[in-house]
Amino acid sequence: MNGVYERNGIRPKRQIFIDANPYRTRVVLLENGDAVEVYSENRNKSSLVGSIYRGRVASVLLGMSAAFVDIGMDKNAFLSLRDFEKNSERERLIGVENELASDGASPALRIGQELIVQIVKDPHGSKAARVSTQISISGHLVVLFPTSNIVGVSRNITDDDERARLHGILEDARGKNIGVIARTAAGGRDEAVLRDEIAILIEKWNGVKKASREGTGAKCLLGEYGIVERTLRDLLRPDVTRVVVNDRECYEAVCALANEIEPGSDDRIVFQPNEPNLFETLGIEKQLDEALRRRVYLKSGAYIVIDHTEALVSIDVNSGKNIGGADLQQTALATNCEAAWEIARQLRLRNIGGMVIIDFIDLISAEDKQTVVRTLKNALSNDRIACIVHGMTTLGLVEVTRKKLRDNLASYMLEECQCCGGRGRTATAQTVALKLRARLLDGLLHGNSRRVQITAAPSVLRLISQYAEAEAARCGLDGVELSLVESRSDNIEEFSVRYLGG
Repeated sequence: MNGVYERNGIRPKRQIFIDANPYRTRVVLLENGDAVEVYSENRNKSSLVGSIYRGRVASVLLGMSAAFVDIGMDKNAFLSLRDFEKNSERERLIGVENELASDGASPALRIGQELIVQIVKDPHGSKAARVSTQISISGHLVVLFPTSNIVGVSRNITDDDERARLHGILEDARGKNIGVIARTAAGGRDEAVLRDEIAILIEKWNGVKKASREGTGAKCLLGEYGIVERTLRDLLRPDVTRVVVNDRECYEAVCALANEIEPGSDDRIVFQPNEPNLFETLGIEKQLDEALRRRVYLKSGAYIVIDHTEALVSIDVNSGKNIGGADLQQTALATNCEAAWEIARQLRLRNIGGMVIIDFIDLISAEDKQTVVRTLKNALSNDRIACIVHGMTTLGLVEVTRKKLRDNLASYMLEECQCCGGRGRTATAQTVALKLRARLLDGLLHGNSRRVQITAAPSVLRLISQYAEAEAARCGLDGVELSLVESRSDNIEEFSVRYLGG
């Protein structure tokens, strides 16, 4: 039974679809026909994550263990001092010696000091970009860490012999005081190909160092690729059966990049002409719309509810219309395992990061609880972003942490509701009518005009009109003339009271 729940041995069929239009470019990864990862970039607003800058320290806030660095943007970038470590290569590069803090435990930054930093999070709303001094330069097969000595292999490569082979190649090919990690795509690749890519990335880093020595002040030293190049570099692997593009210019660029990543792989690139609305035609748009809803239905009739708070994301599993068989616990186990696979997909699709608390349906058997946790771990094993499952509590709660690398899906597809102020709910007509009543009575009882114009939502006006006579008799306001005007605003909470004189 556990094998059914865990779907062992099934390799998903992967396809990539690229929709390029005048508004934005979107890239979606499908596994067995289901969207699991989506990337979007407006034409006039490219992501800066991965770009490397020379910046100047503008301020240091010891109480926040942070600094703000001028990298030439409207707002100074945020640098956590935990991301800043004493590094001899970096000190030599920027031509300054860092001083130790008074406790000798961590390096201190000085205002005016120049640093090489990399953007790890785009600016968003009132928040500035976040940067780090821990530099990484990504290739298709490996990631170079020029200010670190780390050598590692992707956790998705599980064969011990292959891990040992790759580790040996990386150790031998990397330069002095340079770290490198083999990505999943490096599995089974020839040593010469890996060495060539490492050499190319080292040359890029040498170019960054050279550019950093030219002049002073804020300067972009190495820009990150655009969304198409960036996602293909990360996603185009041998198990991707095809890449479908609906724009001629984009198609030619993708073919060139595919051949650069894997010579001869452009035969997997498909140009889909006369499909300006590619996602709508293929049903991908519907899947993206569903990924913005709180409630996600499962094939069995059960459903999950996803809610975001400031501190965490909560996911509740409900049996819904899934009545199952005669055994209640087996129904609960099957529903929980089905939900675990869908939750793993939703975390990737929505790009949910940080802390996630999952409330599964209560189970009695300890073995059944372990099966659910094991199923969730198995489902999350396809995620390229690091996820940790912390086990199930006695209350049936499972805590998952997923690394935050970019904004979630809702952040660029939705905006705060101007009617409810981001609460997700609006006041009832009766609640608004009571607020309007309080303001109206305050004005009338303090001697303002007896002719009043009230502008409000139709449902609010109906309540005001319904109780106007009773209010006048109760408060001694006979003779008050009310003019009721329907508001043109969609916000039920907006209203106005005007005194017309007389």
